[in-house]
Amino acid sequence: KTKYSKLIFRKSDTVPEELHQIVQEGFLTLRKHDCFFQDLVRIKGRDFVTPVSRILIGNPGCTYKYLNTRLFTVPWPTEGYDIKYCSPQIHDACKALIRLNDYLHVEAVKALQGQNLFETKEIKDTNVIDREQNFATSLTEKGSVSKDQSSCCVPEDNYISLKNRTSYNLTLLNYMDPLQMLYLKQEPYFGMGNMAVSWHHDENLVERSTVAVYSYSCEGSAVEESSEQKLKGRDPAVWHVALKVAWDIETPGLAIPLHQGDFYLMLDDLNLTHQHCVLAGFSPRFSSTHRVAECSRGTLEYILGQCEVALQNLQTDSDSMALSLKSLETAVIKQVEEIHNEVEFEWLRQFWFQGKRYLKCTDWWLKPMAKLEEFWRKMEIMTSLVLSEVGKEDQIEEQRNETISCLLLVLTERQKLRNEWTAR
Repeated sequence: KTKYSKLIFRKSDTVPEELHQIVQEGFLTLRKHDCFFQDLVRIKGRDFVTPVSRILIGNPGCTYKYLNTRLFTVPWPTEGYDIKYCSPQIHDACKALIRLNDYLHVEAVKALQGQNLFETKEIKDTNVIDREQNFATSLTEKGSVSKDQSSCCVPEDNYISLKNRTSYNLTLLNYMDPLQMLYLKQEPYFGMGNMAVSWHHDENLVERSTVAVYSYSCEGSAVEESSEQKLKGRDPAVWHVALKVAWDIETPGLAIPLHQGDFYLMLDDLNLTHQHCVLAGFSPRFSSTHRVAECSRGTLEYILGQCEVALQNLQTDSDSMALSLKSLETAVIKQVEEIHNEVEFEWLRQFWFQGKRYLKCTDWWLKPMAKLEEFWRKMEIMTSLVLSEVGKEDQIEEQRNETISCLLLVLTERQKLRNEWTAR
């Protein structure tokens, strides 16, 4: 109660049976269609393959970046979007996950309301709380979630609204069969045994947003709990989530057993103040980890907008159809070249580096990627145009030097990143 009060745990019998059924079927469908993939991630300049296999499902056009690897959502069925799935079963699996997402959103709002009873002292403006309480009540009465994902920030005490902190825009699904793993790291501080995922904070999330995790371990008769012998510590056959206070191994760690269909919520700033890890049991396990990803720079809409900004500096002569630049101002050139790098290294290379795998579920990303590639080609032309302008004799020396130093920085970065990506 003192150190882990913002962790909320719910047993499977609190979740509607029908929801369990469709979600668990969805997991097995995605597994059957080989839709789970190990990621190649980069830690401290070295590449590692994750022991856990993953797939990202969520709002169309959303991405999630962790450990220098950008994952692209397989879009869940969303009104107003034409999404073709490779099979009706994959469509149903994605639909089941949006149902789970709505359910966990409502649960998170309720849980935060419960916490707010104790936290009202921290917030000066009680109107804010009343407004949030009313919103949450109306939400839970309707039992459904409004489609509006826009943020409604309340500046008072930097208090981000309940809705904004619980409107999950995607879920990262994990799958692992521990018996297939030759080697699992041991938990180093408290002797908790085999870890499927080491101690970490989840990254790239909206500040103080809730993370909700639904767990499904395929427990069969082979893995019964070792109840006869009272083991010291945790039962190694059962999966657990473990938490510790960040940068502190004096405070005892906490390990909570996860059975089929249990879920837990990490509320408010728990993901910042604490680290968590996942302790492997004996049976294969799926989990659906719902997040409010901070994707202000990580949506398709955002990067297409950036491209538009960059290409405003390119003009075509109506007679000769020759291309030229409207402005040679250093600030304009710098902005265009930085967007050029962003498109290439944050999107095109990140996608094609492991993007073909998404085709097992849907071809939704292919058109946007073709469009981005077309924009990228135009930006390559824009770079050559700047270079040829700089090479002309009639340029004012000072302006020319300024353009060159600004360009050199961005091009050096581009060259370095191209070498890195080639190696990857």
